[in-house]
Amino acid sequence: MHVQPRRFFIGALTLSLALPLAACGSEQPKTRNDDNSIGLLLPDKAERYDDFDRRIMASKIASRCLECKLAYRNAAGDVETQRRQFEEMVDRGVRVIVLDAVDSRAAGPWVDAAAKKGVKVVAYDRLAEGAIAAHVSYDNEKIGELQAEGLLTALGTRAATARVLMLNGSPSDPNAVSFKKGAHAVLDHKVGRIVYEKDIPGWSVPLARKKITEAVNTLGPTGFDAVYAANDGMAGAAAEVLEKSGTHLPLGGQDAELTALQRLVKGVQTFTVYKEVRPEAQTAGEIAVDLLQGKSIGYLTPTTVASKSHSHIPAKLFSARIVTRKNMADTVIRDGAVRADLICTKDLKADCAALGIE
Repeated sequence: MHVQPRRFFIGALTLSLALPLAACGSEQPKTRNDDNSIGLLLPDKAERYDDFDRRIMASKIASRCLECKLAYRNAAGDVETQRRQFEEMVDRGVRVIVLDAVDSRAAGPWVDAAAKKGVKVVAYDRLAEGAIAAHVSYDNEKIGELQAEGLLTALGTRAATARVLMLNGSPSDPNAVSFKKGAHAVLDHKVGRIVYEKDIPGWSVPLARKKITEAVNTLGPTGFDAVYAANDGMAGAAAEVLEKSGTHLPLGGQDAELTALQRLVKGVQTFTVYKEVRPEAQTAGEIAVDLLQGKSIGYLTPTTVASKSHSHIPAKLFSARIVTRKNMADTVIRDGAVRADLICTKDLKADCAALGIE
């Protein structure tokens, strides 16, 4: 899924500078002698990808396979760039590719073509179309349900008559489709009605800001009682617009971004959803090594998922957690996902102290 940049700190993670990582964008000689290489293709320049996903996965691969090399590329949000990066790896003889697709549907033909050449593709974080060998992510319908339940909790006794505004993620992202499905499974039966709903292509924050401004202008600042935002970037846009209109109401997001955690401390955003990167990246690295070595991955993939083109794809789906201002210290801070001092800037010191975050 697409996420906005976020800052984390994981004190326990150390990596040798000698770890053989291919630099993003560097030129690589075309050779078909990469039998010990695992490709990693990440979708954009969000800080989590370089700072955490890549490094954690690289560390796990190195611990499992001393001779293995990680060939890394980042598409910077461009589908055509990612296609070229993918095909270059296949041409070089890379036998396993971990792919977080910019556009899951567009990736289908590349994945199928690679599979015919014996290349195994692990769909990472979001499920791509095509003959995927394995998928590692979070249970995204359950995340949507979790977000909806967070709104219901915040609304309390008002939930049954509440009017909800929904800003969904990109319709081209299967994760966003699952978040939306999960959220509706709860909200459609527990709130008064959905008074405004838009899908936001590309998870565009400017577009989300435009749409919620449109909603406020159309419905009025008192025309809805809660806002569902599929991620923290869009929740931030909603918070800005609501603040300008003098409206304060339940607002949820996802990704546990630093700025979202600060909004929680301020009381501007009600909750976010925390998906820990470490287990996801480590599992993807383990699966990649086992596929490269021709081993079974059954012990790592206890369930299956289906895309529009394929069914029974071996998968590992992790569970996420709701984070509020009250449990922040016992979740993201305790886990080392973010440092308390980064959240508690000078203007938030008093609020942090009141919450026991020091």
